[in-house]
Amino acid sequence: MSAIIEIKNLHYTYPGDETESLRGINLEIERGSFVAVLGHNGSGKSTLAKHFNAIIVPTEGEVIVNGLSTADEDRILDIRRSVGMVFQNPDNQIVASVVEDDVAFAPENLGVPPEEIRKRVDNALKQVDMYEFRMHAPHLLSGGQKQRVAIAGVIAMEPEVIILDEPTAMLDPKGRREVIETVTRLCREKGITVVLITHHMSECIGADRLIVMSGGRIVADGSPEDVFSQVELMRDEGLSVPATTELIYELNKRGWSLPLTALSVESCAKEIAKYVRD
Repeated sequence: MSAIIEIKNLHYTYPGDETESLRGINLEIERGSFVAVLGHNGSGKSTLAKHFNAIIVPTEGEVIVNGLSTADEDRILDIRRSVGMVFQNPDNQIVASVVEDDVAFAPENLGVPPEEIRKRVDNALKQVDMYEFRMHAPHLLSGGQKQRVAIAGVIAMEPEVIILDEPTAMLDPKGRREVIETVTRLCREKGITVVLITHHMSECIGADRLIVMSGGRIVADGSPEDVFSQVELMRDEGLSVPATTELIYELNKRGWSLPLTALSVESCAKEIAKYVRD
């Protein structure tokens, strides 16, 4: 696969700050992949996300999206057509009083013809399983449903990349599950590149790749299995690992020999049962 986003020696300092928020990030995001970016508050992960569609531009270094530099002001609209953003609070992204009107808002502003907008809105709502709510008032929906409407609004723009900046932070467990299942399906079935910014380690398990940030730097980068198996590193960074990894880690400290890469409950149980039988 080719890279759809390339980041080269990215440094960023917010105006008025003396400390860099990003310190020399080098990164490529592969087209069609699901990448999770994990880190505690202040790690730089949300600042990184805002560079992906030129909400902010580097103090030093370069961000290339689909071959276009985010520093080129003449191409910002093209970049934002390619990269859609979903933020933490869905109420801040919902602008209309009817669900389908809200989903139509972005394509209307892009100058998409009305008949094409109708197709895009229906298709987007079906993709997030919200078509039956198309005539509902958004304020009557649950938090998870609102966030799925916000995602539909981005899908209607037909982006190649969706960046989700802590989209489940304000949701209950059911709403978090709905959102993660939705974006996973969009990646796997529609080939949309997904970058999920989160501090919930459980949301990273199904990703192709997990990037861990701390202090404005990348401190781990690999498959979720490989990254979460670095239990001591994660603890040093103030981050937890899945309960299954924690269990295996503690059993291994007591003399067992189990793979730390068994992340799911099913694979963890299978490895324990196999060890006990042997």
